[in-house]
Amino acid sequence: MLNNQRILVVVPARGGSKGVKNKNIHPLCGRPLIAHTAELVRSLAWIDRAVVSTDSEAIAAAAESAGLAAPFRRPAGISGDRIGDWDVLHHALLEMERLDGCRYDAVVMLQPTSPLRRAQHVTDTVRKLTFGGWDAVWTVTPVDLKYHPLKQLVVRADGAMSLFDDRGRAIIARQQLTPTYYRNGACYALSRSCVVDQKTTMGARWAGVPIDETMVSIDTLEDFERVEAALAARSQP
Repeated sequence: MLNNQRILVVVPARGGSKGVKNKNIHPLCGRPLIAHTAELVRSLAWIDRAVVSTDSEAIAAAAESAGLAAPFRRPAGISGDRIGDWDVLHHALLEMERLDGCRYDAVVMLQPTSPLRRAQHVTDTVRKLTFGGWDAVWTVTPVDLKYHPLKQLVVRADGAMSLFDDRGRAIIARQQLTPTYYRNGACYALSRSCVVDQKTTMGARWAGVPIDETMVSIDTLEDFERVEAALAARSQP
């Protein structure tokens, strides 16, 4: 628990990934990808329950071998690549409340594809949610000002070019730019009300936890190589 709130962690890991076959159990540093998230979960003493949401027996077996419970299987209707996070979290929350006979106050989504997250990133995110009274808190990464939305261009089929946002004409110095961020996938923390009543992963009151470290959301074999290199660098004295 944190701030007397019961916390459910959901690790979404469907089968059938297209970019990398069996991505969620593809080896990373000699272990299945999902095992890295399971290891992090074990380090967080305030978690009340942690489960994997999967439609794959192979992923369920790998998760359980790594110490992550797989008490249910995700229905086929919410297992495709066009299914949003809310559907998965809503199903997992209600199913675990049914199985555990209790009510969870918050749901934390930890995607296996973000193995560079640290325990402190997750704790900071969930503390912001539970102590700040937010509906949803996401980890985010700052956008390099070179790629700021007000500096983006559009090129039409005939080659003619324009600003993506005409407000960019007024930008002379980078100091005029308001920092922007993108979701990095490290951690999403949502109140029960956000998931069940508001039926969203954003919520009416929505906050971010910026992370300045490199975060990689794995989609390709090249991403696996990048993450392995980053993990190796971390282990250097």
